Amino acid sequence: MRTIDIKDKWDDKKQTDFQEGQKVKLLISRRTEIGFLAVINGTHQGILYKNQVFQPLKIGQEIDGYIRKLRDDQKIDLCLQRPGYKAIDAVSRKILDQLLEHGGFISVTDKSSPKFVSDFFGISKKTFKKAIGRLYKKRLIVIEEKGIRMRKEK
Repeated sequence: MRTIDIKDKWDDKKQTDFQEGQKVKLLISRRTEIGFLAVINGTHQGILYKNQVFQPLKIGQEIDGYIRKLRDDQKIDLCLQRPGYKAIDAVSRKILDQLLEHGGFISVTDKSSPKFVSDFFGISKKTFKKAIGRLYKKRLIVIEEKGIRMRKEK
């Protein structure tokens, strides 16, 4: 397993100017039992938890990410998707694109397994459910027993 030695590149104790939800540049430095360690903007270290990573990552890979949480213990939790409801618009567009690609219907529901949702959309089931709820409230989709369907324009 390849790792990148980044210990001298930052001081974890120094104050950060990061804010939760902020977009940052990540350098994937090491894989651990709980996820991936990454260097944030070349100055600090954070962690991407493996249950929140929905794409393959490689040591040395540079990728955009977001500050998920600034913890009281001075550690930084990261994510690859915009956290919170801000992410839902992009995810909603992804779901609508999939619906268009599949003739207006996809057989994915809130009862689908987290793995199936992750494999199909590259997102967590929780994020999927938030996006589906938003699309439903906007009356863009109909939720059926066996899947979701684009609402026909009247």
